[in-house]
Amino acid sequence: MSKSLPGSARVVIVGGGIIGCSIAYHLAKYGVSDVVLLERKKLTCGTTWHAAGLLTTLRHSENATKLAKYTLDLFKTLEEETGQATGVLNTGSIQIASDEVRLEEMRRGCAMADCFGVTNREIAPEEINEHWPLADTSDTIAGFYFPDDARTNPTDTTMALAKGARSGDVQIFEDIGVTDVIVEDGKVAGVDTDQGRITADIVVNCTGMWAREFAEKSGVVVPLHAAEHYYLITENMDGMRPELPILRDPGNAAYYREETGKLMLGLFEPIAAAWGEEGIPSDFSFDELPPDWDRMLPYIEKAMKRIPAMENAGIKLLFCGPESFTPDHNYLMGEAPNIKNYFVAAGFNSLGILSSGGAGMIMANWIMNGHPPMDVFDADLRRTHAFQRNPKFLKDRVTESLGLGYQYHWPFRQYESARNVKKLVLHDRVAAAGACFGESAGWERPNWYAPKGVEPKYEYSFKRQNWFDYNAEEHRAVRENVGIFEQSSFSKFLVQGRDAEGSLNWICTNNVGVPIGKAVYTQFLNVRGGIEADLTVTRMAEDAFLVVTAPFTHMHVFHWIKDNIPANANCTIADITGAYGMLNIQGPNSRALINALSDADLSNEAFPFGTMRDINIGYQTVKALRITYMGELGWELYVPTEFLFPVYDALVEKGKNLNLRHCGYHTLNSLRIEKAYREWAHDIGADDTPLEAGLGFASDFEKPGGFLGKAALLEQKQQKPLTKRLVQFLLEDPEPLLYHDEPILVDGEINGITTSAMYGHTLGGAVAMGYLTNKDGVTADWIAGRQIEIRIGADKYAAKASLKPMYDPKSERVKA
Repeated sequence: MSKSLPGSARVVIVGGGIIGCSIAYHLAKYGVSDVVLLERKKLTCGTTWHAAGLLTTLRHSENATKLAKYTLDLFKTLEEETGQATGVLNTGSIQIASDEVRLEEMRRGCAMADCFGVTNREIAPEEINEHWPLADTSDTIAGFYFPDDARTNPTDTTMALAKGARSGDVQIFEDIGVTDVIVEDGKVAGVDTDQGRITADIVVNCTGMWAREFAEKSGVVVPLHAAEHYYLITENMDGMRPELPILRDPGNAAYYREETGKLMLGLFEPIAAAWGEEGIPSDFSFDELPPDWDRMLPYIEKAMKRIPAMENAGIKLLFCGPESFTPDHNYLMGEAPNIKNYFVAAGFNSLGILSSGGAGMIMANWIMNGHPPMDVFDADLRRTHAFQRNPKFLKDRVTESLGLGYQYHWPFRQYESARNVKKLVLHDRVAAAGACFGESAGWERPNWYAPKGVEPKYEYSFKRQNWFDYNAEEHRAVRENVGIFEQSSFSKFLVQGRDAEGSLNWICTNNVGVPIGKAVYTQFLNVRGGIEADLTVTRMAEDAFLVVTAPFTHMHVFHWIKDNIPANANCTIADITGAYGMLNIQGPNSRALINALSDADLSNEAFPFGTMRDINIGYQTVKALRITYMGELGWELYVPTEFLFPVYDALVEKGKNLNLRHCGYHTLNSLRIEKAYREWAHDIGADDTPLEAGLGFASDFEKPGGFLGKAALLEQKQQKPLTKRLVQFLLEDPEPLLYHDEPILVDGEINGITTSAMYGHTLGGAVAMGYLTNKDGVTADWIAGRQIEIRIGADKYAAKASLKPMYDPKSERVKA
C-alpha cells in the first residue's frame, strides 16, 4: 500500500536526482526532521541516470575542488554506511598535457590542489602507457596522475543517498508532480502538487534542467539552459579493464573510461548545441535525444587518434542526453534573494555527480543555519542578475559553456558568446580610444586600451599577454600623471527615509552619521563577523545616502541592505545605477585637469579626502567625490547620464595638454593591488573578518546601537595577536607572473594561497595578497623571521611579505 502524502512538512525538496537526494541525506544526517522529497516521475530519471559518474577532484576553483573532494570521501564510505551498492571504483585519473600551455596550466592547477589535500603527481608519457596501454601518447608531453580519483554508478549512488535519507525519516515520494510553490508575504508557505497541497517552511528547487522554468513561476531568477551532451560506447574491446584510470584529454575535448569491457568516450566539444529552448517536456523521463552524427563525427574522429584501437571496434551507442549549464559555468545554490526560504540547488554544468556530496552538505547547513558552512559566493544565487533570465542570452551562452571545462583556463579569459547585453553610454567613445572590452555583470567595460594601429583583442597566454606593456603605460600614467577610467557600470543605490541613518548604521561597520557630503568607507558583516560587502556610503541629505559597489555584487548588496533594514523602519532602497555615469580621474595631475575645466576649489582645505560636492564642468553640474581605489590623488565624477557626452568630451579635450591616458580595469587592478586595497570575493569575504583583513579601522565600536556582527568582532579582538591575517607579497624575481590561487610557503610548508595578484609596475614585480596563519599569531616580527615563497607550478619563488602596503604605506599621495 502506497503511503499518503503529508499535509505539512518543515522542508520540501522538489526533484529526485542525485542533488535532491544528497540534500535529503545530509538533512537527515544532521538530525533535521520532517523532510519530504517529491519526484515527478522516478528517482534519477532526469539527467542523473545517464551521467558518466566521474569523481575527479581537481576542478577550476578552490570551492569546486573542495566540493569534489568532499564528495569523493563521502562516496567511498556510503555503501558501507547504507548497505546499498554504489559502484564506486577507486580507479584514479590521468589528465594529459599535449602542449606546453596545457603543461603550465596543469602544473599551476596541481599546485593549487596541493593546498586542499588532493594527491597528485606529474608523470611521463611512458607511465601514462603503463596505466593505459591502448593510449597513443606520441604527442604527449606529460600526464598528471590523481591516484585517489574514482568513478561511481550514478543511479546506485543516488539510491544509496535516498536509503540513507529514509533511515533518517525523510519521506520520499515518486510520481508526484509539483505544480507551484506557495508564497505568502514574500515567504515560502508550501507547494501545490497534482495530488494536493503540502504546507512547508522551506522549499528546495532541485529540478535540474527544469529549475529555470519552475523558478520563473515564483519570480525567481535561475539562469541555466540545457544543451546536447554526448558520449559514445564501443563494442567490447580487448584491454578494457574496470581498474583503468579515467583518462582526460582536454586537447581533444574528451575523456575515456572503461564501461563493462567496452570503452566510453565522453565529449565536451567547444561549440555545443542548445536544447529545450521552447521548454522541456514535463514528461521527459529516462529519455535521450537523437544524436547529430554529422556534427559530432569530427570530434569522435579526433578523439579516436588517442585510442587507435577504437577504429577497429564497433560502435554500440552514440548517446545524446541533455544537461544544463549556467552562464558563468559555476553552480547555482542558496536562498533566492526575493523569497524567504526558497532555496535552489541546480545548474551543475555536467559536474553534478562529482559535486553532489559537497553540494548536499553545503545546502543542508545553509537550510539549517541560515548561511553556508563556508564562503561559496561564486556559487551563490545572489551573484546572478535579472538580465540572465533572458532565453536568447542563455541559449547563445550555453553553446560556449558546455565545453569550458576542457578548454584552456586562460588568465583574463573573456566569454565570446552572448555579449553586448549592457553597453555604456560612452561605449563608442571609449571604443574609438582603443578600448578592449571585457564583460562584468553583463556590462561591456574597457579592460585595456590599444594604441592606434593595434587591434584591441586578447592574445591569451600564461606569460605576458599582448596588453602587458599597455597596462604598464596606463599604470605609470596614473602613478606619475593622470588617467581617466570609465566606471559607469558600478552599481549605485539610494537609501532614504527618516530612519535611513539608523538603518545603515546597523548594517555598516563604520559610522554613517556624518555631515552631508561626507563619504564613509565601510564593510557589511554577517552575525559571525564575516565580510559581506566592502564599499562606500556617501551622505547626500539628512535622509538620503548613496551606496556604490562593484557591479558583480549588485544583487547581493541590494538584498543585503533590503533584508537587514530593521522592521518598521522608515527606510527604502532604490537602484539608480542608470541615472549616473561615473568617470574616475586619478593621478597627481587629476586636480590640475579638473581645475582646467572648473572653478571649484579642489585644495586640501576646501575639498578634503572623502568629500563629495557638486562642481561645474562647462555647462554641466556633476557630483565630485574625492576618493581613490588606486592609491593616488583623484576624484570620482558622478555625472547625470544626459551630461556624460559633453563632460567626457571636455575632459578628454582638455586632457590633451596633460597627456591624459585612458585606463582600463586591468590597470585599476594592478594599481589597487600595489596599494594593498582589498577586493571583496577575492581578498575578503564571508569567512574573513575586518580584523583579519586589516580593516579594523573601518569599524566604529563606539557608535550608538552597535552594528551587525559587532559581538563577533569584540570576541575576536580579545585574541591577541591574531592567528590569521591578510598579507601583501612581492616576488623578488621580476619575471614570473602571479594570478591567484598560488600556494604560499612559509619555511618550506604550504601555509596559505594567494587571493588576488597582478604585476606591480611601480614595485617592479608580481604582487599578490593572501592570508597567513600561525597559532602564536601573525605579526610583523614573525613574518620578518620567516622564509616566504610563492609556488608557481613546480617552481618556488622568494617573496617579500608585509602587513602594510608596500606602496605609499602612509597614504601621503592619496592626501596630497
